[in-house]
Amino acid sequence: MNALPALLTAAPPVLGWVAHARWLHGRLNTARRDPLTGLWTRDAFTRRARRLLRNPRAVVVLADVDHFKQINDTHGHAAGDALLAAVAARLAHGAGPGGVVGRLGGDEFAAVLIDRDGTAADRFHTLARILARPVDTAPDVHTSVSLGWVRAADHPGDELSALLRRADEAMYAAKRSSRGGPRRARLGKILGSVAGRRAGRRGAA
Repeated sequence: MNALPALLTAAPPVLGWVAHARWLHGRLNTARRDPLTGLWTRDAFTRRARRLLRNPRAVVVLADVDHFKQINDTHGHAAGDALLAAVAARLAHGAGPGGVVGRLGGDEFAAVLIDRDGTAADRFHTLARILARPVDTAPDVHTSVSLGWVRAADHPGDELSALLRRADEAMYAAKRSSRGGPRRARLGKILGSVAGRRAGRRGAA
């Protein structure tokens, strides 16, 4: 009987600490999110991506917006920000609930996702088309988003930083192969799996 008053007395401080802990957790999560896009910041992305790389079916993706400076110069920073936010939302949707997406800085994004059914190439080809769609709030802005990707299983022993470098090589190989072509053709080549695998093999040499 004497324990009940003691518990009732202790309850308010305990509840206060629980509420404070939840508040701190929320503040930390907010600090780990990019304020413009809502994606994970570089450090937060890195921690989560490394955990996903334990799965042999993990795929590492790098993406950036083509001609982003020109978009800012021509249409203004508000249009550029709207484009970045749209790209971020579309990438997060494409990565799925089991993936992780982060903004590395500027117009550069990275993701790690799990390719459970071996359809990564088809998924990324579709994603490239989706990423190139105009933004509702900036319909006059037309561009494409270059993607490079590698399967972690193809490079055993590589850590996240090395896999991101390989994905970066694949992305720039796709950019080089698409120069001078029409916009629709560029989208078909952006993800060329041959270009991606070729760049990956060069990095392994």
